[in-house]
Amino acid sequence: MRVPVSWLKEHLELSDDVTADELVDAFVRIGIEVEGVERVGEVTGPLVIGRVVEFEELTDFKKPIRYCRVEVGDQAHAAEDAEDSPEAEDTETDRDAGDTATEAEDDEDVDPTRPRTNGIICGATNFAEGDLVVVALPGAVLPGGFAISARKTYGHVSEGMICSARELGLGEDHTGILVLPSGTASPGDDAREVLDLADTVLELAPTPDRGYTLSVRGLARELACALDAPFGDPAKIEVPAADEDAWPVRIEDPAGCHRFVLRRVTGLDAGAPTPWWMRRRLLLAGMRSISLAVDVTNYVMLELGHPLHAFDTGSVKGDLVVRRAKPGEKLVTLDDAERALDPDDVVIADDSGVISLAGTMGGAGTEINDDSTDVLLEAAHWDPASISRTARRHKLFSEAAKRFERFTDPQLCAVAVERAARLLRQYGDGSIRPGRTDEGEPPQPEAITMPISLPDQVAGVRYERGVTVRRLTQIGCKIAVGTADDGTALVTAVPPSWRGDLVQPADLVEEVLRLEGYDSIPSTLPPAPAGRGLTDAQRRRRAVSRALAEAGFVEVLPFPFVPGSVWDAFALPEDDPRRRTLAVRNPLEADKNQLATTLLPGLLETMQRNIARGFRDLALFHIGQVVLPGEKHGHAPDPGVEQRPGDEELAALEQAVPDQPVHVAAVLSGYRRRPGWWGEGEHASWADAVQAARTVAEAAGVEVRTEAADLLPWHPGRCARLRVGDWPVGHAGELHPKVIEALGLPKRTVAMELDLDAIPLLDNRPAPSISPFPPVLLDVALVVDATVPSAELADALRRGAGELLEEVALFDSYTGEQVGEGKRSLAYKLRFRAPDRTLTVEEATQARDAAVAAATERFGAVLRG
Repeated sequence: MRVPVSWLKEHLELSDDVTADELVDAFVRIGIEVEGVERVGEVTGPLVIGRVVEFEELTDFKKPIRYCRVEVGDQAHAAEDAEDSPEAEDTETDRDAGDTATEAEDDEDVDPTRPRTNGIICGATNFAEGDLVVVALPGAVLPGGFAISARKTYGHVSEGMICSARELGLGEDHTGILVLPSGTASPGDDAREVLDLADTVLELAPTPDRGYTLSVRGLARELACALDAPFGDPAKIEVPAADEDAWPVRIEDPAGCHRFVLRRVTGLDAGAPTPWWMRRRLLLAGMRSISLAVDVTNYVMLELGHPLHAFDTGSVKGDLVVRRAKPGEKLVTLDDAERALDPDDVVIADDSGVISLAGTMGGAGTEINDDSTDVLLEAAHWDPASISRTARRHKLFSEAAKRFERFTDPQLCAVAVERAARLLRQYGDGSIRPGRTDEGEPPQPEAITMPISLPDQVAGVRYERGVTVRRLTQIGCKIAVGTADDGTALVTAVPPSWRGDLVQPADLVEEVLRLEGYDSIPSTLPPAPAGRGLTDAQRRRRAVSRALAEAGFVEVLPFPFVPGSVWDAFALPEDDPRRRTLAVRNPLEADKNQLATTLLPGLLETMQRNIARGFRDLALFHIGQVVLPGEKHGHAPDPGVEQRPGDEELAALEQAVPDQPVHVAAVLSGYRRRPGWWGEGEHASWADAVQAARTVAEAAGVEVRTEAADLLPWHPGRCARLRVGDWPVGHAGELHPKVIEALGLPKRTVAMELDLDAIPLLDNRPAPSISPFPPVLLDVALVVDATVPSAELADALRRGAGELLEEVALFDSYTGEQVGEGKRSLAYKLRFRAPDRTLTVEEATQARDAAVAAATERFGAVLRG
């Protein structure tokens, strides 16, 4: 929020020597971030008020250009004459001949009865003859070092510049030049004094829980607490009582609207200008002046923190109704966009239908226009959650919605409309109709009781006596001090109406510590208790991560949230347990609101992003938790913070927590070994995914076995189930072609995922036994059906050979006419070794034959000749 320092000081009794830097320090000290400090009015040289006497439209150019005659006062011309006189120190000696000729022509036409004027070129068209404008004369330097000089342009000599608000540093409005209300000043007056340019604007970013600080009233009160200065509340005005004969309103949704107030102003001068002091504050706050009625509502919102809305009374048909939108209803909002309303939207309607999206933006049908003389001012207290959902649903993050979703003061509704009505009466010659509509009853703040020494205990600081009561009184709490049965001094605080964030003792403690200064709390590092180092699970996780990194994989950290559509892309059946997920109430992205039950969606999304940025050869891995909600998990209770939860509540909380095992997953695409001068490359294949699983198993100190499997999103013929012992722990292989197409991944992308927590932790890893005796190496080639998995055939050989077989490794797979159709030959290297003696060839051959016999019995394998 942008706020001028002069506006803040208006409500504080501060000495004149208090600088803007001191206010910045005070804001930072009490927890309000200051994002910027902007000095206004850094203009040097002649800056005067001018009156547009006449102008000529120059039509020979692509854009609108006006050549204006602007009265700038005799004093300004006297200064110019002094600069041009021979006695002047800085005489211009090289002026353009064309300029001199033009000036001579102007001097010949001078009428002594007419005010002296300057000719100025201007590209804006939002002014008329007789308007007061701000003129930077030659020699002036505007903010940003922009120097003004007389120069010839568009066929005329421009003797100065007519300024916009942005060029003067008063705001960002650059839609046209700054036009002052008639009677504000006279031509030739010093514009710096008229505009009150000597000011400083602070750019503040209050925390979202303190919505009251999005106002001058709230910020000034915070400064009063920080500087111990008296505070003058702008909301302390007398408000007339409500009247049953006022405009009728019916609240059908009391949960969405707690209070609704209306005040009617008639006979308003539609063309009345906004006073300069108000326009100035709006400009410095970053708002554009529109009309008196709209400017007044914006001004009151900035001053008090309560948004208002002004209806054109003649456009309102019948009674007003506050309700939820009905299915199919639409509204054209003030930005001329037609919006389909949601049944969750709170709206204001009349006999014609919806006329306003409550707390967010009004409707175009009841908008204040240039002819509006009868205005209906509305202020209401809306449910913050409802406004927040509406603003995000329609992407309408208006200034009103920004405040309503952070909680506004329900007691300010009547004050805000009364303040706005009086401003319209004062500056727009309007008449305030007797009576006021005031419907609804907002909830009252509940009292909070805590030990009076609780802030001292939390901070570890012994504050002076009376600090807690003084600070809570400063923020607006009504305080009562008492004593508990055990003699403990207690303080009971009723929070003020504008502090909806104060609901528990911890909130009051925070206020005391914040206002006393966090810097007064000593920074004492608590001693770290002696530990036992990493747990076995932590050591295993680090070992697995290190092993995969050494194997060429890159670790990534995807978000653990996935969209529901990913399961359709994975082609998972409707009854697949991976579809049973937990939804996040407030997701970072609306479409990614489910906690992942597998690591693959996040990994594959990361692969998509890298591929889109030009990377093709990828090997990524991630170790993280997945969330697996089961049927046993129920709704978690809310035990509160008043006391320690009981055993039953703790058991219910534990029961509601879903299983969250640690998984490890890896994905590969492109070349596993890149081609180069050393030879051809090697594309990643299902075997690399299986090898990644073996790398994980080796790092975990176990052996993984593979068997054929059929599980989406893997290819049914290139998917391996991973087992440790007899327990399945994961899958690896090539992804299904349809899944690859749906996700936009490279062909033959492979993936592996296994449950790391399902692998048993080994308390004592046995030391490897190395035999000093030589091995016997034998090869065997077996012909089996082409559907027989090589891993299962190897397992049969291992079981048949017995303890003498040290290793079995596949080194060739052949299909062709020599083995017959539907068959394939699998060749294995067998290494035999005895731990206590030199193994003979006969013993190794006998073990090999036993292995072949087992393979023949299980798969009908035939020894290839």
